[in-house]
This record gives sequence, structure tokens and C-alpha cells, in this order.
Amino acid sequence: MTTAQTQELDVQPTPLALLLLGREADPRSERGVECPGDLPSPSDPDLVARARAAKEKLGDKVFVLGHHYQRDEVIQFADVTGDSFKLARDAAARPEAEYIVFCGVHFMAESADILTSDDQKVVLPDLAAGCSMADMATAEQVAECWDVLTEAGIADQVVPVSYMNSSADIKAFTGKHGGTICTSSNAERALNWAFEQGEKVLFLPDQHLGRNTAVRDLGMSLEDCVVYNPHRPNGGLTTEELRAAKMILWRGHCSVHGRFSLDSVNDVRARIPGVNVLVHPECKHEVVAAADYVGSTEYIIKALEAAPAGSKWAIGTELNLVRRLANRFAAEDKEIVFLDKTVCFCSTMNRIDLPHLVWALESLAEGTLVNRIEVDKETEAFAKLALERMLALP
Repeated sequence: MTTAQTQELDVQPTPLALLLLGREADPRSERGVECPGDLPSPSDPDLVARARAAKEKLGDKVFVLGHHYQRDEVIQFADVTGDSFKLARDAAARPEAEYIVFCGVHFMAESADILTSDDQKVVLPDLAAGCSMADMATAEQVAECWDVLTEAGIADQVVPVSYMNSSADIKAFTGKHGGTICTSSNAERALNWAFEQGEKVLFLPDQHLGRNTAVRDLGMSLEDCVVYNPHRPNGGLTTEELRAAKMILWRGHCSVHGRFSLDSVNDVRARIPGVNVLVHPECKHEVVAAADYVGSTEYIIKALEAAPAGSKWAIGTELNLVRRLANRFAAEDKEIVFLDKTVCFCSTMNRIDLPHLVWALESLAEGTLVNRIEVDKETEAFAKLALERMLALP
């Protein structure tokens, strides 16, 4: 289990509204915590100067990581930017940094803690910055799923493959049961490896990345895939369906990428003749099938870097990144638009705002460790085993 605090435990669940505000603590949830002290006002005109001063005071003791989906006001203070796994590895490559301030979400900070040394402390500026996809698979639910697979007589044929966007507990389950982690960049390699180890894959927690990789990249059919719903008895599947399936997909999804639809694709093609549609593989299968290009966040960035001047692009990924890329390449006459008409930021990623970052940096500069993300040793060991299998993929 992870520990964002040490209080025990017999309390009533915190009302949802308070969790969303990030002002209370709930031991049943990794999200929502009270900040010791008031946050700076978001209207404080000195926030940028305060962040810069605190970071300068900390010097080499702090290393700030900024995920691509962060807002610009935060990303300006990042020492490195990237996707979740790249950032965790960047942190591990800076052993001299006592504090790793991760401007991302909870599972990303956990991964950084797993990969960094015991002497380094990982800080998440707002512990309410969770991930809806990661929260869709709990350790208890996955353990129950494994019992269902055991009762169906197929557990010994199943290799778990878990997306990087999962909790440390799920990564540890994966490592303990002989599986590997994957990113959106190497999911095809991870699945190929898994099918060399066993006959079936349990893919956690994003059904869309699992389905798209199996069908689009490995040539499977949609009929080879079934969806396990943790909220229904037996996952909502018969024993026969489980035995016949090659891909057992967890019923999880990204709240941002899941918004894009086939109508979005058709509409942008009608509005912008000659547009290239480029989407993330966390999108629904029909969106991926209708797109011109599909790839990870890093793939999207590189594709736009290589695109010719005057080209037109509709991007199906998080809006902060799309807007940043549109501004970056405007001078090269590349037209870059958001795939959907509806504005959609990653709401939990956007919890890391400038007031929270200033509060975290100033607290560290004053010698007060706040919002530390720590993974217990047993969980860390099995999670690291799964990550090491990913790093060893051919």
C-alpha cells in the first residue's frame, strides 16, 4: 500500500465534495489531503517571483518534473518535461537531488519513488491530483478478478500486462504474477512478450489501449477481446467467454481520451479539408480506426516537429499539450487544432497549479517536507520487478 499520510484509520469516508476540493483526508483513497497552512492566493501577482525565489534557494537539492499535460504556468518551472515514465527515469538519473517535485498525478509520483533512491523524497504539490483511470482498478478488485480466473481454470495461462497509468499496488500485483508494465509507446512489444509467456493477457487498467494494440498492431479480432467489469459478478462474463478470450481487458479508460468520438473525427474532416487526424491510443477503437496517425504523447510531439509547413492537424489528446504545440508551431504555418469542439483539460492533472507549486517549494525551502509520496518496501519490490521486465523487453 502507498502512504500519503500516517493517520489510522477508523473514520467515516470524506464527502466527495471535500475530496474534490482537496481539503480533507480519506484513508480509503489516495486522493484528497489537507494542506498544513494556507495556499497562496491564485491572484497573488508575486507567485511567479515566489516560485523562482524558492527554487533558486533550494538549488540542486530540488528537481522539478513537469508532465506534458501540465498547464503553462507550472511547466515553466520544470527542469525536464515528458511523459510519466520518462520523468520517473529522469528523476532516478539525478541522485544528487534530495527533493523530486513531481508536477503530475499520484501514480506518476509513485513510479518516481519506486525508481529513485531511498534518500530522495518525492513530493506531489497537491495530493488530490489523482488519475481517474488508475483509480478504476484497485488492488482488491484485481485480486478478486484473479480469483475468478482461477475458478475458471485459466489463471495459469494468463499473463498480466499493466499500463504505466496504474497505482503502485497494481504494478506490484503485475510483478508478483509474472507480468510486465507497458507504456503507450511499447505496448505492442509488451503484448508480444506476454504471449510468449502464456496464452492470454489480462490488460490493466485501460481497455482502449489494450484493444487497440491487440487489434491494430497484433492483428487480433475484436472477438478475441472481452471486457472484465469489476462491478459485476464474475466480471460480467461467463466462464466460457473467459476461456475463449485471448485479451481480457479491464473496464477502465482515460476520462480525457475517452471523450473523443467518431463524430469528432468526421466533423473536423468536414470543417478542415486535408486535415491529418492524430490521436492517442487511449482513444476508443472506432476513433483510432478512423484516424490517420496513432501514437503516444512523445510520438505526437515528434510527428508535429517533422510535419511540413502549411500542414493541418487535429490532435486527440489533452488540451494543455495541444494548445502548447499549436503555439509552438504557429510560426511554421502548421495549423493545429483540438479534435473535439468541447474544451477538455485533464481535471486532476490541472490540480497542480501555481499556488500549490509555490506552497510546496517554499515549504521545502524552509525545511518542511510536505506531501511526500512513499511506496512501502514490499510493494516497491514487486512493482520494480514488473518495471524491470518492461525495461528488458526486446
